Amino acid sequence: MSTQIQPTDEKSFSCETCAMRQKAETNPKSFWARLWRWHTSWCPGWKAYQAHLAQQTKE
Repeated sequence: MSTQIQPTDEKSFSCETCAMRQKAETNPKSFWARLWRWHTSWCPGWKAYQAHLAQQTKE
């Protein structure tokens, strides 16, 4: 009685629905926008999300 998890092509990234990102996009000159830009310079999740988006556009 083994259950196997089937891999899916769809990955979910919390960056898509991130509250900090939404605040930054709403007002690009705000403190939140500056904090968001700083955060994306080192965040491994954001880099993986960007790589995933780039791969989708290639296909």
